[in-house]
Amino acid sequence: MISRRHFISLSSATAGAAVLGTADAFALEPRFRLVVKKWTVKAASWSAAVPALRIGILSDIHAVEPWMSAQRIGAIVTRLNALEPDVIVLLGDYVNALRPRFYSSSVPVNEWVAALSDLRAPHGVHAVLGNHDWWSGEAPAIRIAFEKAGIHLLENSAVEVRSGHHSYWLAGLMDQLNYNSRGEQDVRDTLSKIAGSGPVIFLAHEPDIFVHVPSMVALTLAGHTHGGQVYIPFIGRPVLERQPFRGCGKYAYGHFDEGGRHMVVSSGLGLSHLPVRFLVPPEIAIVTLGSIEA
Repeated sequence: MISRRHFISLSSATAGAAVLGTADAFALEPRFRLVVKKWTVKAASWSAAVPALRIGILSDIHAVEPWMSAQRIGAIVTRLNALEPDVIVLLGDYVNALRPRFYSSSVPVNEWVAALSDLRAPHGVHAVLGNHDWWSGEAPAIRIAFEKAGIHLLENSAVEVRSGHHSYWLAGLMDQLNYNSRGEQDVRDTLSKIAGSGPVIFLAHEPDIFVHVPSMVALTLAGHTHGGQVYIPFIGRPVLERQPFRGCGKYAYGHFDEGGRHMVVSSGLGLSHLPVRFLVPPEIAIVTLGSIEA
């Protein structure tokens, strides 16, 4: 039987752990932590003749003061550039998505795009839009700002990227939570823009579209979920597990291999609804994509 003294000690330790965990979730992890998460994917549809590709990924920036200021975005850009990826992709949701009482001000489009304009990669910087970019009404302004900054926006379109004597394709999907989206038809329309035989990387904001991506695609990259923002050991990601209708619970975070079809879902950088992250720190993702024959 536990003694009163031990009970008090245990209770104090539990309370202390709860306080520290709360401080980490609401203050430290969302605002100050940044990790680099690296994945290696070997895909059957990535030709052995095409060199392995290092892809730098930023997703769900959600620019807002004080959590994700233009200055912080600039520091993240510097960190990613130092990793020397071959190509950089941005996976949507650039604007603020916090509830009003949790932030001081949104960061104007021109300010966070100016920070992103310093991104550098030999094969360029390519992007798709996310649901909050549409819901905020900022999508038209983002299009214009990206074009001026040299960021190539893909919306149900594809671009061939040259890599020495070889090439690959980047295909970008329109956000699937805006009113113009058509699900599987958008996937088909996007892939129909591919005119060559090089391998394909498919960019999407929401990961649930993966069920419609054919095996011809070497790799799908997605964001949107934030990894749930909260991960509780032995319990899981409680926020996402309440949203299985969008595929979020199944494709919450990480590398998925379904019969040789590959997808990597990043937990992203910013915050949605509440300014909290716990055991899901903001991340830069680096995916090295190569052939299974290499």
